[in-house]
Amino acid sequence: MTFPDLTPDLKAAMPELRGRLTANQSLAELTWFRVGGPAQILFTPADENDLAYFLARLPTELPVHVVGVGSNLIVRDGGLPGVVVRLAPRGFGETSTQDVVVTAGAAALDKRVAETAASANLAGLEFFFGIPGTIGGALRMNAGANGAETKDVLIEASGISRDGRKHVFTNAEMKFVYRNSGVDPSIIFTSARFQGKPASVEAIRARMNEVQAHREAAQPIREKTGGSTFKNPPGNSAWKLVDAAGCRGLRVGGAQVSEMHCNFLINTGEATAADIETLGETVRTRVKENSGIELQWEIKRIGILA
Repeated sequence: MTFPDLTPDLKAAMPELRGRLTANQSLAELTWFRVGGPAQILFTPADENDLAYFLARLPTELPVHVVGVGSNLIVRDGGLPGVVVRLAPRGFGETSTQDVVVTAGAAALDKRVAETAASANLAGLEFFFGIPGTIGGALRMNAGANGAETKDVLIEASGISRDGRKHVFTNAEMKFVYRNSGVDPSIIFTSARFQGKPASVEAIRARMNEVQAHREAAQPIREKTGGSTFKNPPGNSAWKLVDAAGCRGLRVGGAQVSEMHCNFLINTGEATAADIETLGETVRTRVKENSGIELQWEIKRIGILA
């Protein structure tokens, strides 16, 4: 699908814009699944002020989506009408420490934040080492691993609303729940501050090695995948429910339930976004029939059908 090119009109209405606007940019290459259609407009802001300027002048009827490294995302084959904002490491990827506080831009990789904390002998953020996303995504979905979550270490997060205004949210104002935040979905997070605690570098590195070893042993990290597909129901594990329903290795087109960890879906090479989403829905149906439990998607699905 090809969308009408709106970039000339937007550039004319925003003469001081410094970021990059691209029409009909393929999003498949920006996601771990390597599937999906184009963004009508892809906007890569130069920095926080540039993003605020853009949003304040963007026509309100144009929908806005945010994409990070695409590690927990299905972009549907028809693509995304409106604007996709992608924060680049150059403008939003810095990390730093001061005393026991770690500051990170929303485009910083979770793994880099863990490394930054470790370099300053600060513990508590090792779990980020096992999450293959960015801080922006971690804030939006309260990302967690190995028994810890973003809510456990966040001091405050900064973001920009659809009208271009800047906001700061305390941990309580983030309204964190399991794999989600209660902050208005239109807020685009730009940075965050995290609480560390002094510890020996040996203890911190040992914990990070444990996190990495667990991930490599239990997850298909070298496949075209999207991370954990379904949220764990209260008191249960999604993968156990999927396995009990006989879905390990199940295929739809080029999509397959991982044999290694059956809460992961894989693009075996030629899958479409529709294959992957259909496989996920098939798994949900079989689990419901087998256990009576309705699994909820953890992977974000955006866009329109082809």
